[in-house]
Amino acid sequence: MTGLHYHYQVPGDDFTRAGEASGAVKGLLKRLGLDPEVIRKLSIALYEGEINMVIHGGGGEIDVDIGPAGITAVLADHGPGIPDVDKAMEAGWSTAPDYVRNLGFGAGMGLPNMKKYADGLSVDSRVGEGTVVTIVVHTAPQGL
Repeated sequence: MTGLHYHYQVPGDDFTRAGEASGAVKGLLKRLGLDPEVIRKLSIALYEGEINMVIHGGGGEIDVDIGPAGITAVLADHGPGIPDVDKAMEAGWSTAPDYVRNLGFGAGMGLPNMKKYADGLSVDSRVGEGTVVTIVVHTAPQGL
């Protein structure tokens, strides 16, 4: 398989469209015949990141690169940034407003679930500038 690139704009504060990018990537990976476990891991991590972009980041962009050894997804927003990334990685910790929680989102599991399902995760956040999250899921055995 040669490398493929997928780009998606995520609108901010539009919960009716939240999940479109992760759903489209999931469908693409299924059509490519990737391992269902790889698809599951990336779909969960990407969805969590996409929801975070809608809730906290005012939307942004997702770039997904699919290659023979793995998939890398880069999620970039121009939101307020995360003042304490370590705290944000704690399960249950959330800054989501009440109206978001009333919609069933904002339980504080976004980043922890992304870390759980990704083979690699990095969070680069600058207060006042935004956040870039990179998710890596391997499609081939590592260390060979």
